[in-house]
Amino acid sequence: MADSNFIDYVKILCRSGKGGAGSRHFYRAKYVPKGGPDGGDGGRGGHIILKGNKNMWTLLPLKYRRHIFAGNGQSGSGGRSFGKDGDDVTVEVPCGTVVFDAETGDYLCEVTDDGQEVKLLKGGRGGLGNWHFKSATNRTPRYAQPGEPAIEKSVILELKLLADVGLVGFPNAGKSTLLSSLSAARPKIADYPFTTMEPQLGIVSYRDNRSFVMADIPGIIEGASEGKGLGLRFLRHIERNAVLLFLVPADADDICGEYEVLLRELERFNPQLMDKHRILAVSKSDMLDDELMEEIATQLPDDVPHLFISAVTGYGLTELKDLLWKAITDDSNRIEDMPITHRPLDGHHRVREEDEFIFENASADTEDEEELYDYEDEEGYSDDDYMWDEDIDENDIK
Repeated sequence: MADSNFIDYVKILCRSGKGGAGSRHFYRAKYVPKGGPDGGDGGRGGHIILKGNKNMWTLLPLKYRRHIFAGNGQSGSGGRSFGKDGDDVTVEVPCGTVVFDAETGDYLCEVTDDGQEVKLLKGGRGGLGNWHFKSATNRTPRYAQPGEPAIEKSVILELKLLADVGLVGFPNAGKSTLLSSLSAARPKIADYPFTTMEPQLGIVSYRDNRSFVMADIPGIIEGASEGKGLGLRFLRHIERNAVLLFLVPADADDICGEYEVLLRELERFNPQLMDKHRILAVSKSDMLDDELMEEIATQLPDDVPHLFISAVTGYGLTELKDLLWKAITDDSNRIEDMPITHRPLDGHHRVREEDEFIFENASADTEDEEELYDYEDEEGYSDDDYMWDEDIDENDIK
């Protein structure tokens, strides 16, 4: 996996910009001995913004861009001159990216649509200049607000592929063979377990120039929800699938038992997966005759549609596409009606090499901050009395 270009999990350090300090300047002009305060406001700090890009399919660019820092706001100056706002940083990510707090594992946000922008970290507000604090009883306020500090946070970005149908099955169940038969995708196919090392997407053509997307993930084994095998790392990709297609080979010792094991692993990973439409397909059915098919059909569960297919001979593939299309277009199966509840990251759902990544200390800021003075005005108020107040309207600040 280290040499693969498909990266679906990355840990980065983000920091928004700090707000610029307000100015304590007084108007100075010839023949104007008491011009009054005219210190401008500080500029706001830059935001960290995530933007969806439908042309991206991996988080590979962020694997080599571990530190993302926005620009700081500049301080205000005399003449009510406002400081310049810090530069925002827009990070393009694939559609289907989910963001978690790296420290707590809590879900933060997600980006699902092309062009969608999500403000991950908000830049600090700029401080108000001293001209905001003048009044009839305080003609010469010699204080101004400092800018709000920057927000620094380590986040984990997970990519969950957007597909209509997700293939679920044990290793060597025929998932990659089925995907190659129904679409133009060419996943690696071999006669040993875990041939598929990363998710594969294929576009399946249907009648009247219609199509749907099918996703193949590495094989799932019993205990995958606890970290066994490769399936755990890629189970996240089927959370966005509208339909789950379970594949069980015809030569399995207990077809119904293997289906129950797969279903149990999905439930342990995310109980919400139990609400998705499910279809059971018995693969490699070219080894069966009509009598065996009828006998096996009586043993299959009644609560899920099932059919027999063979990706090699093409048997049952047309009926399979009809059944999948009917489930995808079902009004009760719309993703908008079933929002995904993203489970927090825990020890089982983290990628060890990413969590052990050590962030280097960020370089010290080179911009000088405006010196803060500690004194009291004629009313007896100190600088601490003019720190940020949440009731101040942000629209009053540039």
